[in-house]
Amino acid sequence: MVRRLKAILVGSVGNLIEWYDFYSYAAFSLYFASSFFPKQDPTAQMMATAGIFALGFFIRPIGGWLFGHIGDRYGRRNALMISVLLMCLGSFIIAFSPTYQTIGNAAAALLLTARLLQGLSLGGEYGSSATYLAEMATSERRGFYSSFQYVTLIGGQLTALLVLLILQNFILTPEELRAWGWRIPFFIGGMLAVFALVMRRNLHETESFTKAKAHYPNASTLKTLMQHPREVMIVIGLTMGGTLAFYVYTTYMQKFLKLSAGLTDAQTTAVSAGSLIFAMILQPIYGHLSDRIGRRPLLLWFGVMGTLCTVPLLSSLQTVKGPWAAFFLIACAWIIVSGYTSINAVVKAELFPANIRATGVGLPYAVAVSVFGGTSEYVALWFKSIGHESGFYWYATAILSCSLLVYAFMRDTKHHSVIDSELARVEALEEASELEEATSRLEE
Repeated sequence: MVRRLKAILVGSVGNLIEWYDFYSYAAFSLYFASSFFPKQDPTAQMMATAGIFALGFFIRPIGGWLFGHIGDRYGRRNALMISVLLMCLGSFIIAFSPTYQTIGNAAAALLLTARLLQGLSLGGEYGSSATYLAEMATSERRGFYSSFQYVTLIGGQLTALLVLLILQNFILTPEELRAWGWRIPFFIGGMLAVFALVMRRNLHETESFTKAKAHYPNASTLKTLMQHPREVMIVIGLTMGGTLAFYVYTTYMQKFLKLSAGLTDAQTTAVSAGSLIFAMILQPIYGHLSDRIGRRPLLLWFGVMGTLCTVPLLSSLQTVKGPWAAFFLIACAWIIVSGYTSINAVVKAELFPANIRATGVGLPYAVAVSVFGGTSEYVALWFKSIGHESGFYWYATAILSCSLLVYAFMRDTKHHSVIDSELARVEALEEASELEEATSRLEE
């Protein structure tokens, strides 16, 4: 039990650091956009930085496949170590990158290179960490333990916002932040990634992987994955609405509160940070609830309420009168969205056998995130740029309704978990093998 808890803690902390590195870009883009795209108006600068943010997502399927292959063939621990190493490199590139005034358009190219490295890293991190946490947890508390993936994922973004809040209010002026202060969080992130790498060196491999390695031969991960088309489509379908909603109320919400609701920089950061703290508290509560009533009821809650409430919530936020009202509305959104975020990782892990689990979780998820999550901010800003911001609200509602159809017809993975059935089958094979050996010795 102690070893299991330690492994989950180390895996979760490493996940937090990776997501902090990734989300520092979104949190500080308001300040460094003019350093890389100086000859554009503020909305155009945000669209340019959002475009690079989206491109970082488009490479995530490659990371999902690459690190899924590493995790399924060479172990979850090795995949987790390599992914954090790439994140470290991307953070340091941004921290020390020259600006447009120094090297012209090459500055934007360096920024893009760093984001592609981080996207590759994060594409592998999700599947590897989701698989690791699900396999390390006991069957009775798998939803609760796996919910900490999004606790740390949200915690990474919250940490980035807290760094921004401290720099805004206690250390630097807005002018200093725009001139050079935006480099500080990326340097911190690079150093924290080094720390995470050291921590992950001591992780124990999961029982599911070691037993599967002993009983099932190696095969091409993509070829093996194609033997599970239904599960792949379920992952894509359940992710598309959830990831869109998640990025609307995290990365895009900061820009939305400033550009559409008209809150100040400090108010925007405070509201975003407060709502993320509220979201973190909800994750283990929902995860624990899923261990009691199942995963599917929570997904249905998210799908139904998300479809019905997205337009009213975003419309109300657009005309919000102050930071407290904005916080209340975003908190209401998180009560809905947490039905997805708290358990989506464990649902995906429970769909696939161990020899393809990291790839099965990571690759189709990364495809869905690239198409629907990574583009959400850019699509929202595009609707705003053409004067039809509410069109994005209906776009999000349509995507959520598609995911609702998946939730309505899929089986509850708590009661049909491949992790549990596979471990039971492997244990039965081991017992049969031991019995056969004992019988053979008696006969001799």
